[in-house]
Order: sequence, then structure tokens, then C-alpha cells
Amino acid sequence: MQPDDPILHPETLAALQTGEFTVQGQFMWGSNHTFLADVACAGRALKAVYKPTLGERPLWDFPVESLAGREVAAYLVSEAGGWHMVPPTVFRADGPAGRGSLQLYVEHDPELHYFNFTPEQRARLMPVALFDAVVNNTDRKGGHVLVGPDERFWLIDHGICFHVQPKLRTVIWDFAGQAIPEDEIERLKALRTQLAGEASLRRDLEPHLSEAEVGATLARIDALLAARRFPRPTNDRYSYPWPPV
Repeated sequence: MQPDDPILHPETLAALQTGEFTVQGQFMWGSNHTFLADVACAGRALKAVYKPTLGERPLWDFPVESLAGREVAAYLVSEAGGWHMVPPTVFRADGPAGRGSLQLYVEHDPELHYFNFTPEQRARLMPVALFDAVVNNTDRKGGHVLVGPDERFWLIDHGICFHVQPKLRTVIWDFAGQAIPEDEIERLKALRTQLAGEASLRRDLEPHLSEAEVGATLARIDALLAARRFPRPTNDRYSYPWPPV
């Protein structure tokens, strides 16, 4: 996927950041309040997913009202790492139900998910598995990988990522123990450079993650570069999300 894709065009991000948006309906699945919204900006009309912080169900292991910021952080890391798999996502302070994340809605078949992907589709999930290891995704369900009209993968629901403790829970263990391809190693190296010191990505993440969480992300990248292999599921904690879809 290329960054000049229409979905990833800078005008799309600008529309999400500044456009007027109105709620059209609520998604009834999931633990937190999630709404479908219409966004209007400079003659453009977009559909987006709005997740207000006030609608977040408190969790014992994540700070209160921090999930929307983590959605934005996942987008920033996906872009900085060159994966371009998370739909454009911004943080809006002026939403109808208060501040929260606003993410471009991607048209997809809701009945198509990891558990009915073809072998060819599963073989293309290696970058997804690596991205999840970097952001410490605690909830990669099968339905959180969308297939767009052009067969590209889009990743959603990253509200419980970036914990400082190892919490990787995913259904995508297809590549466990396998060597990380060299092109993905280069992505990790470039991403590390953007996170180290006073680099731009680190500054962009500051409003959404704690200093310790950014540091833990850097440490996970270092561990992946040292091992040069995909992580394996572990027996000392849950490695699979529930429900799986």
C-alpha cells in the first residue's frame, strides 16, 4: 500500500481534523460507545467512526479515558513504520459527545474476517502480526482485520494497545517463531529512529501515551530487532483474545 492512496491522502486527514461531523447511528457491538458519523469539509463528505472518551468502559489495567488516544497512537505508529494499515485517525476535542477519536470508516464485508480468510490472504498478514507486536495489541480479534474493496487490509480497534507490560493477545499466531523478513527489519529500524530521543514521532505520541509507554514501545522494537523472529504465544498469560471474532 502506498501513502498516496486516496484513503491516506492528506486531504482525508485534514477533513477528519477540521470538518464538521454529526452522529448518524451507534454500533451496537463492543464494550464501549462507538458511533457512525458523517464528516463534511470543503465540499467533501466522509463517513467516520467516533469513539468518545466518555463512552469508554473503565478497565483495571488501562488509565481512565485513555483509549481514544491509543487509537490515534496506533495510526501514528502505522504511518511512521510505513505499514499504512490503520485508517486515518485523529483526536477531536469538539465531538457531539465530547472529546474522542475520529477514524475514517472503510467500506468492507463484515462477514469476512480472519477465520474465513483464504490461505493466500492469511499469508499476507505478516506485517499485521509485526505491527501488533510493536504496539502490544491486547485485543487483535479476527474481526479487527478488514478487507477493503481493493483487497487491502485495514486494522481497527486499537484502544487497548501500548501497555508497558507484555500483553500481546491476538488470533494471528501464523508466523510465531519465524524469521522477520529483511524488509520488515528495515521498517523496524526506521521506526526506532523516529521514536528515539526528541524525534518527531515521539513528540506526536506525547499527547496520547505516557513517557513510560513510549519507552516500552521502543523496548519492544529493540527486542524484535535482537531476536529477528516473530514472538510466540506464552503460557504465563492469555495469548488469545476473547471472544476471538
